[in-house]
Amino acid sequence: MSFAVLALMLCVFCLGTAEVALSGILPEVAADLSVSIPSAGLLVTAYAVGVAVFGPLVTLGTLKVSSRKLMLGLMGVFLVGNALSAFAANYELLIGARLLTALSHGTFVAMAGFVAAGMAPPGKEASAIANISLGFNLANVLGVPLTTMIGQAFGWRMTFAAITLAAVLATGLVAWQVPRKDVRGGSTELAAGGVKAETRVLLRPVVLGTVLVTVLAQGSVFAVSTYISPLLRFVADYPASSVSLLLLVFGAGSVCGNFLGGRVTDRSTSVGVFGSLGVLTVMLVVFWGFLPVSPAVPVVLFLFGAAGFAIIPALQTRILRLSAAAPILALSANVSAFNLGNGFGAWMGGTVIELEWGVRNVLLVAGAITLVALSLAWLIDRLSRTSGSAPAAHRTAESELSVGEAG
Repeated sequence: MSFAVLALMLCVFCLGTAEVALSGILPEVAADLSVSIPSAGLLVTAYAVGVAVFGPLVTLGTLKVSSRKLMLGLMGVFLVGNALSAFAANYELLIGARLLTALSHGTFVAMAGFVAAGMAPPGKEASAIANISLGFNLANVLGVPLTTMIGQAFGWRMTFAAITLAAVLATGLVAWQVPRKDVRGGSTELAAGGVKAETRVLLRPVVLGTVLVTVLAQGSVFAVSTYISPLLRFVADYPASSVSLLLLVFGAGSVCGNFLGGRVTDRSTSVGVFGSLGVLTVMLVVFWGFLPVSPAVPVVLFLFGAAGFAIIPALQTRILRLSAAAPILALSANVSAFNLGNGFGAWMGGTVIELEWGVRNVLLVAGAITLVALSLAWLIDRLSRTSGSAPAAHRTAESELSVGEAG
């Protein structure tokens, strides 16, 4: 990983940590601001909704800004939003600060993936995107536990202060390491053809369909991860004290899956997409079957984490290659789709429980949703091939793989 990609990954780590850090300190926030815990939970929801809504809009409004300047500006907005969060005097101001912070998320992540892929050697774009996605893995494995410890020890406002400090360092690295000139030989100015070209590419059926695949696939993962604690405690019969350790196992699996998903997708986008979705479908059913068998749960949980996070570089690379002529808006929309998937998954899992189908059956419903996503991805692949709508970059990568395998 180059220092430039490392700098971008660290920024994504800060973004990912800021998104969900409040989940570990909700009681402290609720008590300090004199609101209920569910109301405090809306601070997390507000950020996710802000990312989903603002991402494509900010992307459209900044198409003519060079990628390096745009990323630095977006991190500036992120810094201001987090600083305001630390000093928010009441609940309403904190909601506003969270929405301001969310402005930068979707566009920055999309741009970071685009720039990292552009700096990567030919055929290594998916691994570069996986390196960016690693920031989200580390946010869940390290960022949230650390900020929770800080918030509980020194007050919830220090959580935002710590994130702000980390973001200052990451932004400085971006300013220092990300080149003004793209390694492909051109300026980092986006020459995508403006709003019309970006919108036209996004509205292609194969691109919109892939965005929907992202919502469904991420929704299935988040349906399970949202209710992972009751699954482990009330079905697998683990004590509450073991949940944190098991979540570390899940996090380790997610890091491995992200890395493996990037490597596989480098060789073949189709294998990356179909493989990750297929394995995820199988693992959800296996998880359902082995959940009551406590000794097997850590292994299954690791594999579920790996499968669930392998989809990220696979689907982002699929979008990049399907929208090669004007990819920025499509990438931003796909980042929004991951956040929509989070909301959809939490709702879906909650609905299964409210219908009294049993918390264990969240896994089966999630598996069914993933199977729908896999089927839709297959239809999109057939459509792109039969209509000749697959971009040249995608066709070239696949043809090179076929030649290599034949040889």
